[in-house]
Amino acid sequence: MTAILKRCENESLWGRFCNWITSTENRLYIRWFGVLVIPNLLTSTSVFIIAFIAAPPVYIDGIRELVSGSLLYGNNIISGAIIHTSTTIGLHFYLIWEAASVDEWLYNGGPSYELLVLHFLLGVACYMGRKWELSFRLGMRPWIAVAYLAHVTATTVVFLIYPIGQGSFSDGMPLGISGTFNFMIAFQAEHNILIHSFHMLGVAGAFGGSLFSAMHGSLVTSSLIRETTENESANEGYRFGQEEET
Repeated sequence: MTAILKRCENESLWGRFCNWITSTENRLYIRWFGVLVIPNLLTSTSVFIIAFIAAPPVYIDGIRELVSGSLLYGNNIISGAIIHTSTTIGLHFYLIWEAASVDEWLYNGGPSYELLVLHFLLGVACYMGRKWELSFRLGMRPWIAVAYLAHVTATTVVFLIYPIGQGSFSDGMPLGISGTFNFMIAFQAEHNILIHSFHMLGVAGAFGGSLFSAMHGSLVTSSLIRETTENESANEGYRFGQEEET
């Protein structure tokens, strides 16, 4: 008589964590991209709130006049903004030990703009990866992630590519309502962007493609679990009023 004995090993803590992270049964889907999304977006949100409330004025354009954007320095929700770093910093990561004093560090903008923008861009890019990952795990096509790519691209261009092209983060967009409009007016004055044919094509192509990808993905292909053949009805398995997808 042969007896087969199976040894039951307790799953490790890391294994249970991996299964929980990658499970599609959770109320909130996390996955590995989500592990990167959470700290990056929490960091950028925290920096935005602190800087919007209490950041000191910044010397930005070489006019010897400080520009303030925080609530504690006389701004309101409309006029408040996260002011970018000084033109003297350029594209450097302006760390605290690179300044002669803390006052000089804050005078030139401190860490807030670069810290916020770079963590935010990494966070939204990972969130796009999370969307693709969830679609892949559920057997869906990636049109929702493709639609989101247009907005990630536009954000990256405004906050990273354009400042790199101009040679300084001081040419980036201030993070606020009035700062956004000021950036748009200055950008139009310097580059006449609204008349540029490539800009017109880019807006129509990127955001038009995003719209159609979102509509196509959410209404058609992303809801398909299995395509029907010519021998069965497309309504096979559907029950009127059902809450789950077919």
